[in-house]
Amino acid sequence: MTSQPLKIGFVGLGIMGTPMCGHLIAAGHQLFVYTLGKMPPSISESSATQCTSARGVAERADIVILMLPDTPDVEKALFAEHGVAAGIGKGKVVVDMSSISPIATKDFATRIRATGADYLDAPVSGGEVGAKNATLSIMVGGEEGTFERVKPLFERMGKNITLVGGVGDGQTAKVANQIIVALNIEAVAEALVFAAKAGADPARVRQALMGGFASSKILEVHGERMIKRTFDPGFRIELHQKDLNLALSSARALGVSLPNTATAQELFNACSAAGGKGWDHSAMVRALEKLASFEIGG
Repeated sequence: MTSQPLKIGFVGLGIMGTPMCGHLIAAGHQLFVYTLGKMPPSISESSATQCTSARGVAERADIVILMLPDTPDVEKALFAEHGVAAGIGKGKVVVDMSSISPIATKDFATRIRATGADYLDAPVSGGEVGAKNATLSIMVGGEEGTFERVKPLFERMGKNITLVGGVGDGQTAKVANQIIVALNIEAVAEALVFAAKAGADPARVRQALMGGFASSKILEVHGERMIKRTFDPGFRIELHQKDLNLALSSARALGVSLPNTATAQELFNACSAAGGKGWDHSAMVRALEKLASFEIGG
């Protein structure tokens, strides 16, 4: 139990939000929660107080955390009639841990700061496993003083916690992360499809590569998923598509070319068209298998 329990709001209790919220409850903090879907049993059976709106959360809590799927979801949670902005005020902090548009984030922060509250964007990497194990990487944008105030909460949910810069820079870092992850998934998928179709045992190829310069977390975790055909999320393809859309639209605005990011997005699009938007993003391999008319382990 923490010696200084805080009043914390949590909006969005999905695959990621539920365990993240659970860690804060376990740390002894007083939680006020709201979610659009069914309240997870682990939260409803805990000490957390269930609220009927995001506004109700903001009225009761000093620090309000959002963990939502996309930019429009965050905007609605913040600025709808019964949203966070209607209940927030001076001395409070909004912490958006969703992965959304860096440009929209700067606008949201300006509007929240007009109420007297502070704002951090703090998207995460590490997926469901990282959320459950409290090992998330957390990329933060905002004022250093606000960051230091919230950092003890971040430490309950993650391990690698970095103040990247000003508001929006956390989201920019997350978009960069998602580019790297997508391209690594594509590289691992290509390598394993190639190896398997050439007649090698893909599991042993993966084992061999894990000891060399090609070793990576993606090869370790998602390479195993590809071989064992375990494509339950995890991190859904539709969410990675959303992140790459942010990358590609931002790149157009900046005049930057991201050719391989565009290729990875097209492979995700092919999976989605085949009914796989809810598959784990490691299932990108299925699009490459379709092109090769060959399935790993098939």
